[in-house]
Amino acid sequence: MTISIRRFSSAQDDFASQMDTLLAWEAVSDAGVQQAVTDIVNNVRSRGDAAVIEYTNKFDRMSVESMAELELNQQQLQEALDTLPETQREALIKAADRVRAYHEHQTQDSWRYTEADGTVLGQKITPMDRVGIYVPGGKAAYPSSVLMNAIPAHVAGVQEIIMVVPTPGGELNQLVLAAAAAAGVSRVLTIGGAQAVAALAYGTDTVPGVDKIVGPGNIFVATAKRMVFGQVGIDMIAGPSEILVVCDGKTDPDWIAMDLFSQAEHDEDAQSILVSTDSDFLDQVEASINKLLPTMERQDIIKTSLTDRGALIHASSDEDAIAIINRIAPEHLELSVEDPEAWLPNVRHAGAIFMGRYTAEALGDYCAGPNHVLPTSGTARFSSPLGVYDFQKRSSLIMCSADGASELGKTASTLARGEFLTAHARSAEYRIKD
Repeated sequence: MTISIRRFSSAQDDFASQMDTLLAWEAVSDAGVQQAVTDIVNNVRSRGDAAVIEYTNKFDRMSVESMAELELNQQQLQEALDTLPETQREALIKAADRVRAYHEHQTQDSWRYTEADGTVLGQKITPMDRVGIYVPGGKAAYPSSVLMNAIPAHVAGVQEIIMVVPTPGGELNQLVLAAAAAAGVSRVLTIGGAQAVAALAYGTDTVPGVDKIVGPGNIFVATAKRMVFGQVGIDMIAGPSEILVVCDGKTDPDWIAMDLFSQAEHDEDAQSILVSTDSDFLDQVEASINKLLPTMERQDIIKTSLTDRGALIHASSDEDAIAIINRIAPEHLELSVEDPEAWLPNVRHAGAIFMGRYTAEALGDYCAGPNHVLPTSGTARFSSPLGVYDFQKRSSLIMCSADGASELGKTASTLARGEFLTAHARSAEYRIKD
């Protein structure tokens, strides 16, 4: 199996248009998907549990009669964790501990200060009451997704974490359930799809309405999340997974090829890009790709991904390479270079930055500690990884002393009358001392 990957250089006259073509991506949520999701969401909103049961039986090949049959208790979750093979259990607990330790550094404290006249200003940090976590189910096992979504919420102080996970044909994934136990999930409901998102957003007799929904899913799940946004918060509408590797030509080309594979194997739409100032090194990596591809279980998916959306880019200089990084704003950025610290100040847009030759992106996916829920499709220009801060709210605190209200009232009155808002002005003026 030989693979042909597009290749171009930052020195080409048409480099900008080549990049535009490479990065172009449109979600596949067509009118049919939109209508189907709209019908499901509206039906669940109006009929609650009955609609959830109907859709679960239809889409997940189930034959349940009540929501009670679709809920797992804490004992089942703990048994899943306790009965895992020892190696898996130890790896899961270690990953959970590392993710928790990292996110504990993100916690914020309320603060306030007092001005000379006694006026107090500040900020109050409050966790959300309840959040929902969507986890893909069936044959796909994503325990890491459970850890990355639930643990920051737990660290943030969220009182109740509701996990939904579809179980097509009744197939329970013990590793996912074990991860729920390790991450401190409160309740698990074996429902999925747009119906699960709608149930979490609007609530049913069985499923409590939540404040925010996070977690990955298919196009129906993503479309449903977009639809219920406003009723609840959401993490993001994620595009395909992506990696940009920047290498100075001194890393083992087999390592780099496998790093590219690590994203390409997700699905055919995933994007893997290598940038190097060493043109010969690009040749070496391409040779490694063709050598290693036949050894991969998901070689057909990798081949399609690399052929359709991958690229090997020759940068004329380190400065050009940095410009490419900031143009792409990648979800995952590997700086496989001699001195990654020297590059860091100039990297403005990236979801997660993996620094040095030994820091494979895959380590971040599972157990390094930082969150693997990251902005995709260039949204790292304005978005950040999922974290504790996504499950907390900030309230402003204002308490004026009599003297402070009098002085601020003069300023507020002047500005309010300039906006012709008389009630605002008079409300402030009542507090002005004679």
